[in-house]
Amino acid sequence: MTEKKVLILTSDTGGGHTSAARALEAGLGVAASSATYLVHIAKAMEENGAITERLGSVYNYLLRNRQQYVKYYHWAINRFRPDRWDMVYRFGKHYGRQLVGKFGPNVIVSVHPMMQAFFARLLKELDLTEKIPLVTVVTDPFGNSWRGWADDGVKLYVVAHEEAQRELESYGVSPERIRVCGMPIHPKFEEVARTPETRTRVLSELGLESDRFTILVNAGWVGGGNIPELFDSLVSATLPVQAIFVAGRNEGLRRHAEERAASANFPVRVVGYTDHMDRLMGAANIMVSKLGGLTTFEALACRLPIIGDAVTRPMPQEERTAQMLERKGAAVMVHSVRDVVPAIERLVRDESAYRGLREAAGSLGTPDATKRIIREIERLVPAGIPLIGEPLIAPHRAG
Repeated sequence: MTEKKVLILTSDTGGGHTSAARALEAGLGVAASSATYLVHIAKAMEENGAITERLGSVYNYLLRNRQQYVKYYHWAINRFRPDRWDMVYRFGKHYGRQLVGKFGPNVIVSVHPMMQAFFARLLKELDLTEKIPLVTVVTDPFGNSWRGWADDGVKLYVVAHEEAQRELESYGVSPERIRVCGMPIHPKFEEVARTPETRTRVLSELGLESDRFTILVNAGWVGGGNIPELFDSLVSATLPVQAIFVAGRNEGLRRHAEERAASANFPVRVVGYTDHMDRLMGAANIMVSKLGGLTTFEALACRLPIIGDAVTRPMPQEERTAQMLERKGAAVMVHSVRDVVPAIERLVRDESAYRGLREAAGSLGTPDATKRIIREIERLVPAGIPLIGEPLIAPHRAG
């Protein structure tokens, strides 16, 4: 087999984009058929320059502390299009030239909506548009999303659902450049559904019981939004359950959750950021979470039903996901903090209602989506270009 290189562009704005990048990296390691791949994942929004780094910081602040204002951020980004600002390109061009020139990718894959215009312009300026195809994997599954996903310089778009395809077409993207493949999920999430014995092992490691209804409360990568309030309401109740709380990258929230867990009427274990969400999802009966695109599809791959946070209206790019899950019976949306305890109590006491929710969640998963995405990327990978100088950083093998 030949050896080829894939540059994946992502950002730590929320956790979903990097989860998608890691899923593609793992998929290239296990599902690729025509070559072995070296993969470099670049947090391009943060590394590109001060403007894009600050835009990402503002988004994460709102996500953690002022989720109700994200809709205005979404509107402003789509209205003023900073991804196309000449200032952003001029300040980031040196970084982009180094990244492309020294890593020498055969294909560039973006999983973030702020990167299409910049790298399409860069490749054109370097006369590499036809040598290095630019692929966009859209991580917002049902549209109502960021206009930055679409750019004339993108060779191929991969989307999760026909609704996302229709939105791209409304932006002027030709259908021939779009493939509907599902969301890129790390193979370990699909493995969870095939290994139910993981539940007993994980719960034992956490000091929890294997036969008790288990709630996974997921505050997301940034650790915030309405989930802390929902958790406080939950641990104040008396229920025949146990809970795992994931605080994400929010140390203050982790400490607060541990204090609340100490006085709970049922067992609660608190963890911070973790790379083992697959194991926690496999151990849980239900997840309380906002409906982020990647988190939702990871849960569906694990056949894990969701109690979705709608205390604040879901963010624009996530609203249609919430509507779809509720319509299909795979999620229960709570519109008030006080609704979470009755929702859980009903599912604990009504086995048929819970079973129906779990079956619906399992039916909505998209098996082998990552493999299909990898196949589409492989079809575009050309023979390659020579390296220009030495690698910017040492690339690592996929998987």
